[in-house]
Amino acid sequence: MKIMFAIIHFMPYIEFNDTNKGRDTMSEIIREDVSVFDYTSEILNALKKGVLLTTKAEGKVNTMVISWGALGIEWGRPIFTTYVREHRFTKSLLDKNAEFTVNIPLGEWDKKRIKRICGTQSGYDIDKIKETGLTLVDGVKVDVPAIKELALTLECKVIYKRKQDKNLMPSDIIEREYPQDVPGTYYGSNRDFHTAYYGEIVKAYILK
Repeated sequence: MKIMFAIIHFMPYIEFNDTNKGRDTMSEIIREDVSVFDYTSEILNALKKGVLLTTKAEGKVNTMVISWGALGIEWGRPIFTTYVREHRFTKSLLDKNAEFTVNIPLGEWDKKRIKRICGTQSGYDIDKIKETGLTLVDGVKVDVPAIKELALTLECKVIYKRKQDKNLMPSDIIEREYPQDVPGTYYGSNRDFHTAYYGEIVKAYILK
């Protein structure tokens, strides 16, 4: 099995979308389909600075900032792997609906405010979409929305997941990333380990 792996710490489609969103009540959305690996550099460079991971289950949409992820090919399929800590609201949604979108900015976006809300607040406590005013756009092959303000979108279906085994980790990583005296509710490094969700990229496009 050949694996290409990168990791870090076509025709227009028009839709009239009136789903729950922060600003628009009716908008014309054009999706330009892309080959995901043509945008590898853009995805990984953005990931280092923080992109959004969006999930949906039981009518609830949540998004969170991620800066860990993997983009590659496994089992002959394009895969984005995301890592979610045990007590995150995102994990509760992913375990109910094994689909997600990765939302990557192209150009300018209100990153300071959006990252502050989506990176330090919990979906258990607030509605992040309402608080940020982000605009949701229906997914095509998944029941999870894209986000208009972060135009490059990866629609993913989870085909495998695995919880990290602390017994196989170097001690310095455990001490730095998983301090056992920090509650799992803390938004930064804390005692909760991650589950890796391997999402097959079933569609990639740019919202225009």
